[in-house]
Amino acid sequence: MATPNTVLSLSSAEKIASYQLLPPNGLVSEAAQAAHRINLLNSWGPDVIKPGSRVLEIGCGQGNCTAVLAEAVGPSGHVDAYDPAPPDYGSPFTLAEAQGHISQSEIGDRVTWHREKPWQQEVSNPDGEVGPKQEWDVVVLAHCVWYFKQRDELSNIMNLLKSKVRKGGKVCIAEYALHATEKAAWPHVLAALATGTLQALRSEDSSENIQAPLSPEQIKRIARDQDWHLDSDAVLVPKEGLLDGRWEAGSVASEHFSKEVDRVVSGEDWKSIAILKAMRASVLVAVDAIGGVKETRTMDVWTGVFSVDKGQR
Repeated sequence: MATPNTVLSLSSAEKIASYQLLPPNGLVSEAAQAAHRINLLNSWGPDVIKPGSRVLEIGCGQGNCTAVLAEAVGPSGHVDAYDPAPPDYGSPFTLAEAQGHISQSEIGDRVTWHREKPWQQEVSNPDGEVGPKQEWDVVVLAHCVWYFKQRDELSNIMNLLKSKVRKGGKVCIAEYALHATEKAAWPHVLAALATGTLQALRSEDSSENIQAPLSPEQIKRIARDQDWHLDSDAVLVPKEGLLDGRWEAGSVASEHFSKEVDRVVSGEDWKSIAILKAMRASVLVAVDAIGGVKETRTMDVWTGVFSVDKGQR
């Protein structure tokens, strides 16, 4: 049960995980994902997302955070969940399969899935007349900023959201902190930077989870430049059950990463190749120091709550 200082209790993680489309024996891992996102909501504060809230989630993916948000807003609230990825994207389940499963769960009627940007869509009534503009109490960007491929994508979103958040509303962001309180999480930090560097050198499009690993300070500066005020922020240390760090470190430690470097980077650009292979070597050394890839923890997570400068509305 939630307390006055929390949005949701961690004891609800397994129930929320059950809304997801799960592989065999996948409940424990998914419950860890749900618990992490409950911690995100609780870090933003009990007065931000609450029963009855109308929430816009940007970068919802398969709905890991969407399900937690839907549980938090309750039957009287609603979540507009947006992700531009094609319906057949994802593994072992596609976005369409995962989102469709949530829609069939007990929280399904609290969620509307969007492929187009809902903040740019006009709302029409049954007579075809354009109605009032859409506004939300809270906008959430949970672990999606690193996915953005365009240089000004976050800046443009923050600019557009100024007119889409209701008076007194908030934008809540969570992203990896590029810092590790736990020694076993440093391979994740190094792997994220290596992956981001390789993405920066690609000439073709890619669906990698990490496109541009911005630091918390960079994110805060982008928000500030668009007239958003940082109300509060925090750094969380993920629990051992959150496996994202292991997955990312394992990806860079694999031979596939080294082969991708040779394929993606021109042989004439020997400095970039040398740097990337040195970065991979640093991941291997860090992984070895903690006893192997399977011992890798997930790095710290930064969370922030922003309100728009009232003078700019």
